[in-house]
Amino acid sequence: MIVENHQITYRNVASKYYNFVPEEIELAFADFDQTLEEYGFHVEDHLFFAIISDPTATVMTAEIFRPIEESDFSAMPNSEDIRFRSYFTVNRMITTRIKDQFDEQSQVKYWELVQYIQEHKLVQSSPVFVEFKRSHSGVAYVEMSVGVSEGLRSPSIP
Repeated sequence: MIVENHQITYRNVASKYYNFVPEEIELAFADFDQTLEEYGFHVEDHLFFAIISDPTATVMTAEIFRPIEESDFSAMPNSEDIRFRSYFTVNRMITTRIKDQFDEQSQVKYWELVQYIQEHKLVQSSPVFVEFKRSHSGVAYVEMSVGVSEGLRSPSIP
């Protein structure tokens, strides 16, 4: 099921670009967390990333995002190539949820988002974002979202 009018909003977000084979995404997450912690930052319990490359590519390019507790990012050297945003938001998104079989379902859900965009004559306005979440009862799930805008409509001819 696709839901409209979703948004992603976080405060004090650090991000970094990574290239990896999809099977090694956990290594990229761990590297990012380790770098942040090495410079004294405390990561919050949220993790999300944007798929920058073609999702079917052998090597994936993604921007990994991690909200942190600190609002001052000056301790991070520029050489680490980590960006900081005091406020991060993406509005006007469509989203779908993956509750189990994450690896298998991620491709299925990605193509559902693409099909929805095409069927509703929308234009993709952001990369695909993947957010790892937990329900209040502790059950893990994933939300896959993409920003959209209305497509160009031809004027109707009487």
